[in-house]
Formats: sequence, C-alpha cells, structure tokens
Amino acid sequence: MEFNHKSIMVEEILTALALNPDGIYLDCTLGGGGHSLAIGKKLSAQARLIGIDQDEDAVKAATENLSGLACNVKIFRDNFFELDKILDSLAVEKIDGVIFDLGVSSYQIDTPERGFSYMKNSPLDMRMDRRRRLTARDVINFYDEERLIKIFRDFGEEKFSKRIAAAVCRERKISPINTTGELVKIIENSAPRIKNGGHPAKRIFQAIRIEVNGELEILADAIKKAVNRLKIGGRIAVITFHSLEDRIIKETFKTLAQGCICPKNFPVCICNHKAEIKILGKAKVPAPNEIARNRRAKSAKLRVAEKIFNSKEDYHEDKT
Repeated sequence: MEFNHKSIMVEEILTALALNPDGIYLDCTLGGGGHSLAIGKKLSAQARLIGIDQDEDAVKAATENLSGLACNVKIFRDNFFELDKILDSLAVEKIDGVIFDLGVSSYQIDTPERGFSYMKNSPLDMRMDRRRRLTARDVINFYDEERLIKIFRDFGEEKFSKRIAAAVCRERKISPINTTGELVKIIENSAPRIKNGGHPAKRIFQAIRIEVNGELEILADAIKKAVNRLKIGGRIAVITFHSLEDRIIKETFKTLAQGCICPKNFPVCICNHKAEIKILGKAKVPAPNEIARNRRAKSAKLRVAEKIFNSKEDYHEDKT
C-alpha cells in the first residue's frame, strides 16, 4: 500500500515557526514528510532539515518526498525521545524550530495488517516501530485484569473499563484473542454505546496503542529536550489529537513558561528561576474547511511556544 497521509494545519505550522530561510529545523514526527516538505520549500541551500520517525514505511516515503529540496535533509529511523543523540551525531547544538505532529498517521490506520483500526479485521499489532517486541496481542492476552483496567481507564478514558477487561479475560481463557475483529466483538458485547460517545472500541484501541508504543511516558521529557535545543527566539509547535496528549503538552509548556518558583509566602524571589519559553496564544484548531476535507483533523489542537531563555547550564555554555 502506498504511504498516503495528509498533514494537517500546514499553513498554521509555517506561520508558527516564523521560518528563518537559513535555519535548522527538526521534524520529530516525520511521517510521509508533509510538514517537512512545506518547511523545506521555504528554506535555502544553506539550511538544514532533520526528520525523525520510527516507522520504516514513513522513512521510505519521506526520503522520496523530500529528495528534491534545496536544503540539506537528514532522516533518521528512531524514536523522537532520542533527539539529543541524533542532533549530537550531526554536531548540531541549537535549532531554529521543532515540530511534533502526534498520533497515528492515516497510512497506519488504513493499512489493515498494522492492526490500528477497529473498523478492519486484522492481526492485533499496533506497533508504530515493528522492531518493538510488544504487540497489541501481547497486551490483550497476557496482561492481568487489573493492568488492563488501568490501561483502558487511564489511556482510553473508558467508563466501562472493568466490564471490558473482565470480558477480555473470560474470552481469552477459552481461546487466544488474535484479531481486531475478535476484540471489537468482545467490546461491543460488554460495553453499551453512549449517545454521542462514539464506538467504545475507539477508546479501547487508543488505550492499547498508547501502551504498545509507550506514547505518553516519554512525551513531556521529549518536549523539554526539544525546547532545550532551541535557539533564543526559536519556536516549538505541537499538534495533538486527544485530551491526554494535549494535557501533557499544556502542562509541560506551563512548567517551562513559569518564572519564579519560590513559595508564595516569600516576600522576595530568591530562586532566580527564569521562564524558558513564552507560550504564544491559546491552542489553535483546524479551520472548518480543513475539517470538511479531512474528518481526522476534527480533534486536532496546535500549541506554540517561543524560546526566551536558556537554563543556567546552557546559558553558561553559550557564554563561553
């Protein structure tokens, strides 16, 4: 299947980054290269564009799609948590901008054998990086009931987590649960549909996908690493697709944008803590016409911040 994914809020990303034509830009969720292609077209031959994606198919597609750009392009198959290692390997100290487009690509959802969609019957997989050992089948068949409840509740925000987890454990005693279709039937038979709540399998599949790929556990630290690599005046732009991701981004930005951290009862500041970023406005959402063209854009939010100060360690390094 051809890698097909339509990047959303492209113009908003270009505006958010306030591009320097000769700058260095990092795309931490490269996908097929949609955002990077739009960025790269604005860059000169002196600029650098660095892309990271853990999906082999995405790396192949992006390599082809970005091949005609004038700027210097480097693509890495890795997790964005390794961005420090990747930038160090290129001898890049600071960058002008970084983007994260979180979630699953349309290609991954629409490719049945990847097992991301509850609307297609396929093997339970859900790995973004197929080099990983843990699959959705492992989670469903080998996690104990309490752990399943926690995953369904915390990562899927599912009200009927206990009921669904109990049903899964009953069914797998009879025979292993191997396909998405089998899992969907179990969910449908154990959780009622809530008006305007969507199919219950959507929330459960989200929860399992997050667990398989460790999506949330590394997110806050990855954002902090990316901000640390920004030049003063550099921008970070993050697109999220569900409340769990957005909450982490919002809170991480808030922490990085905080100045004095002395107790409120202190009459004067003694911590000398400085805000590292300035949050640029409220979260933006796609325009109605974009949502009309691409229904998967409906839940997206874009948050943007600008680097205004380096941490003390980096500050001293920059001054020497």
